[in-house]
Amino acid sequence: MSATHIDVKGVNKVFKTDNREVVALRDINLQIPQGQFVCLLGPSGCGKSTLLNAIAGFSLPSSGEITADGKLITGPGPERGMVFQEYALFPWMTVEKNIAFGLEVKGMPQAEIKQRVDQLLGMLSLSDFRNRYPKDLSGGMRQRVAIARVLALDSPIMLMDEPFGALDALTRRNLQDELLRIWSELKKTIIFVTHSIEEAIYLADRIVVMTYRPGTVKRDMIVELPRMRDPASADFNALKRELGALVMEEQQRHHSDELRMAAVD
Repeated sequence: MSATHIDVKGVNKVFKTDNREVVALRDINLQIPQGQFVCLLGPSGCGKSTLLNAIAGFSLPSSGEITADGKLITGPGPERGMVFQEYALFPWMTVEKNIAFGLEVKGMPQAEIKQRVDQLLGMLSLSDFRNRYPKDLSGGMRQRVAIARVLALDSPIMLMDEPFGALDALTRRNLQDELLRIWSELKKTIIFVTHSIEEAIYLADRIVVMTYRPGTVKRDMIVELPRMRDPASADFNALKRELGALVMEEQQRHHSDELRMAAVD
């Protein structure tokens, strides 16, 4: 990991609602090398998803700039694949058709589409479900399909917005391990939003802790723990306590801000 893949320079984001301005992001600066797994961590309202959406090109910064491979991001692009917490699958399409959809839109030959889809069905243990519809699948299986659909497009950058947040603990761990296996094999750059400290430590090369609104970078740390990581280990839990203290500070600031606003009202 050496070349800068994503460069976030002096990014600010301001939302205007009901004659009010809400500063969601303030002076964000991040350089993310190719192949790095980065988790954005922080309490609700800290701007994690806002920053991810800016990198995706869905909601551009009010000021500052974001580049991918040196090219200014001005909107969504094929080099940046997005996995949402909601599965965002087409309910009228089978698993196979959902995964193939983006490739068909690109006009890829059918033989190549079939080869790519078959490979991904195998990689994500979905081969036996290729003709099922999303309604017939568990939450974990639907999220596997959503990840496969992004992987089908072979985007070098994967953006993931709390993709496992709605899943039970066992399914979540299984998909975390699946994601780490895919990342290790395909060497993609991943930016992963989570509010789970344990999830961030388990997955990331690097954890960016964000402050409560306006979102800024509170701590930017490299995770030195060797893989595979044991959540029961002393080193894992020491880091969990350190990050927990940082996040708790921001949650308390959020609570104090809410009390202050209630008093003003």
